[in-house]
Amino acid sequence: MAKLIMWNMMTLDGLIEGPNREIDWHEHVWGEELEAYSKDVGRAAGGLLFGRVTYELMAGHWPTAKGEIAEFMNALPKVVFSRTLEAADWSNTRLVRENAADEVRKLKEETEKDLFVFGSAGLSSTLIRHGLFDEYRIGINPIVLGGGNPLFKKMPDRLRLTLTESRPLRSGVVILHYRPA
Repeated sequence: MAKLIMWNMMTLDGLIEGPNREIDWHEHVWGEELEAYSKDVGRAAGGLLFGRVTYELMAGHWPTAKGEIAEFMNALPKVVFSRTLEAADWSNTRLVRENAADEVRKLKEETEKDLFVFGSAGLSSTLIRHGLFDEYRIGINPIVLGGGNPLFKKMPDRLRLTLTESRPLRSGVVILHYRPA
């Protein structure tokens, strides 16, 4: 049975994108260490899950990109959850329009290697409310945007987490691994 893992980069003020959906703040911390970590994630992944906005961003970039990360991004099975998307044309992608929580439960049972959610704050919020994440991996980027889209949305209950690993990078990013308490 696969674990469901959130892997996201967020700003020090808890945002995953700026007020105009910009994520250019990732670029100043990208380097050898973060690239190696991303490759490790790709090798461990059995599939990727996205909401519509993140899917469109990824599908607009990775099909023409080169290198090891592009190879696994294009080869891995992908599921995009959206009620409004017309089609999912990126290689190995399946579109799910209803019942994200039920579909993720089935995917976890059917998949041997871990499933990862990148970005996708709206989808993540739904999956958090249903208690489906087994692990949270958050890269804290040392930048404050002052406005934008928060990673963690309003929830009816608190989410208690236990730190299992922390890894500071030379770029100033700190990667934190948590599991539900």
